[in-house]
Amino acid sequence: MNNSILFKTGASRDRHQRKLLLSAGLSWLFDAIDVGMLSFIVAALSVEWGLGAHQIGLLTATNSIGMAVGAATAGILADRYGRRTILLWTLVIFSVASGLSALAGSFVVLLILRFAAGFGLGGELPVASTLVSESVPAESRGKAVVLLESFWAGGWILSALIAYFVIPDYGWRIGFAIGLVPVLYALYLRQAIQDPARFTTRRDESLSYGSRIASIWRSSHRRSTIMLWVLWFTVVLSYYGMFLWLPTVMVMKGFSLVRSFEYVLIMTLAQLPGYFTAAYLIERAGRKFVLITYLILTAVCAIVFGSATSTGVLIAAGIGLSFFNLGAWGAMYAYTPELYPTPIRSTGVGLAASFGRVGGVIGPYLVGALVERSTPISAIFSIFFVTILIGAAAVLLLGKETKGIEVE
Repeated sequence: MNNSILFKTGASRDRHQRKLLLSAGLSWLFDAIDVGMLSFIVAALSVEWGLGAHQIGLLTATNSIGMAVGAATAGILADRYGRRTILLWTLVIFSVASGLSALAGSFVVLLILRFAAGFGLGGELPVASTLVSESVPAESRGKAVVLLESFWAGGWILSALIAYFVIPDYGWRIGFAIGLVPVLYALYLRQAIQDPARFTTRRDESLSYGSRIASIWRSSHRRSTIMLWVLWFTVVLSYYGMFLWLPTVMVMKGFSLVRSFEYVLIMTLAQLPGYFTAAYLIERAGRKFVLITYLILTAVCAIVFGSATSTGVLIAAGIGLSFFNLGAWGAMYAYTPELYPTPIRSTGVGLAASFGRVGGVIGPYLVGALVERSTPISAIFSIFFVTILIGAAAVLLLGKETKGIEVE
C-alpha cells in the first residue's frame, strides 16, 4: 500500500511526513559529508601529493561534471521509472565510488572515482527534492523541502568536524572511506520510502524521453525554464567556487591548515540557522522574496569576505556567506519542482540542476586558474558578487510566485 501522506490526515499525515523527511534527509546528509569532505581533502592533498592550484581546480571540476551528467540522467529516468528506484540507485553509485576513492593511488584514478561519485550525488539531490515536494501538502511544501536541504548543513558540519579532528592525525583517506556508510542506509530506504501517490496515479501519462525534454521548453514553461537555468547556474557556480576553496583560501590568507579547518567549521555552523530562517519565511513571505533577499545578502558577504584584512571581518563575512547562501539553496530546491507538472517534473528539476552543475565545473576551475596567475582573492570574489546578483535579477524579472499553489 502506498504510504504517501497525500491521503492521510492529522497526526497520521504529520508522522508520515516526518518519516519521509528524515529518510530522504539522511541521504542528503551523506551527500553533504562527501562534498564538504572534498573541500578539506583537497587542502590536505595539495600538501601530501604536491598538487598545484590547477590540479585542485581540475579535481573539484571533475566532481561537478559527474554531478551535471548525473542530475540530467537521473531526472529524466525518475519520470519514467519512479523517484524511489532512481534515488536508491544514485545513492549506491555515489557511496561505492566515494568509498573507493580512499584507495586511490594516483591523481588520475582519483579523478575517475570522483566523477562516478559526482554522478550518483548529482542524480540523487534533484530526485529527492522532487519526491518530497510531491508528497507534502501545498501549505507546507516549501518549508518541507527547505528543511530537507537543512540536512546538507548537518553533513557539512560533520565533514568539518571530521576534517578538524580526524584528517590531521589519520590522513585524508579516512574521510573518503566514510562514504561507504550510505550503502547500508540504502537497504533501509528500500522499505522506508515509496513513490508519491501524485506520481503513481499519473504514471500512465509517461512521455517519451524526447517529449519530456521538449516539454520544458514549450511556451507554458519556457519562461520558468530560462529563469531556473540562470538561477541554478549562478548559484552553483558561486557556491562551489567559494566553498570548495574556503579552507585553501584561508591557508592562502596566512592561517595554518588546522586553524583554517577550525575557522571554516565556525562558518559552517551558520548554515543551519540560514536554512531554518528560510524555511520559516518561505511559507510566509514567498519563494521569490526569500531567494532574492538571500542572494543579494550572499553577494554582499562575498565582496566583504574577499577584501577582508582582519580575522574578525573574515570570519563574520564567512558566517554571512554560509547563512544566506545555504538559505537560498533551500529556497531554490523548494521552488524548482513547483514550476513543472508531474509528468515532466523530475526532468525539469534534473535538467535545471544539470545546467547548474556546469557552473559547478567552471567555478572551482576558474578559481584555480586565477589563483595560479596570482589574481588577488578580492578580485576573485568580486566575480562571485556579480554572478550572484545576476541570479537574483533572473528571479525578480522572470520568476512567478508559487506559494500555496497546487503543483499541477
